[in-house]
Amino acid sequence: MIRLSTLALVLAAVAPCALAVTYPLPPEGSRLVGAPLTVVVPKGNTQPLEYYAAQYGQGLSNMLEANPGVDPFLPKAGTSLTIPQQLILPDTARQGIVINVAEMRLYYYPEGSNTVDVLPIGVGQAGRETPRNWVTRVERKQEAPGWTPTPNTRREYAKEGKTLPAYVPPGEDNPMGLYAIYIGKLYAIHGTNANFGIGLRVSQGCIRLRNNDIKYLFDNVPVGTRVQFIDRPVKTTTEPDGSHWVEVHEPLSRNRAEFESTNKVPLPISPALRAQLTAEGAGAVLERRSGMPVKIGF
Repeated sequence: MIRLSTLALVLAAVAPCALAVTYPLPPEGSRLVGAPLTVVVPKGNTQPLEYYAAQYGQGLSNMLEANPGVDPFLPKAGTSLTIPQQLILPDTARQGIVINVAEMRLYYYPEGSNTVDVLPIGVGQAGRETPRNWVTRVERKQEAPGWTPTPNTRREYAKEGKTLPAYVPPGEDNPMGLYAIYIGKLYAIHGTNANFGIGLRVSQGCIRLRNNDIKYLFDNVPVGTRVQFIDRPVKTTTEPDGSHWVEVHEPLSRNRAEFESTNKVPLPISPALRAQLTAEGAGAVLERRSGMPVKIGF
């Protein structure tokens, strides 16, 4: 099995930067939006899976979930790639920014627009976790941010034989990218100095976006905007027509043992919900974890 953390070390910065995928909001009582898309890897392909993820506004994890067995380094020509552009909106207030760390997506509900923008994100490494259950707000925004690594971050780099300066000025080498949206007191939603890591656990706990995506948020998200973090690898919805759907993502590991294990991380759902979903024929869906909505029931 190829680990996502390993991919972050070897994927080159070759992918174009796509803007958010925007969906019309469904009526109250409905949370299913979009439709899946299929594209074919062209003859003579020389691009990694990250290239196609970026083209269609997805994170690498989203593409890997939807396309098991595809070579992430060089998808074979003629391969059909499923682009997971259908999804279930989180069962939260449709307000401000909602970040579901489990699916590595950020949802932005522009006030008065009746739409939702969905952007793929990178999140914190194991041991440097992105918050998973938190409501805060946008405190300030900064164009061309500098980066002051924490002493702990500098020590971790030193263990690998790397020297981090006490301060990294704004510019192309700054891992904060060109824009930062500061939330709470310790975290930021920011850009990147490399086009990989979107859909991976690679940050120091902050939220990382592709450069065009962070510029879009920077230009449109007001200071004071509500920001909610959730950790929900399993989303369900019962639509107005009575149909039942479930969307299952691979959950984030909760400790070092789970992170280093080759076994699947247990889904953090209640026994009652698991029993209900299994009774509706979703047992295989819970095991497969495709990251895409699946209609269940008989």
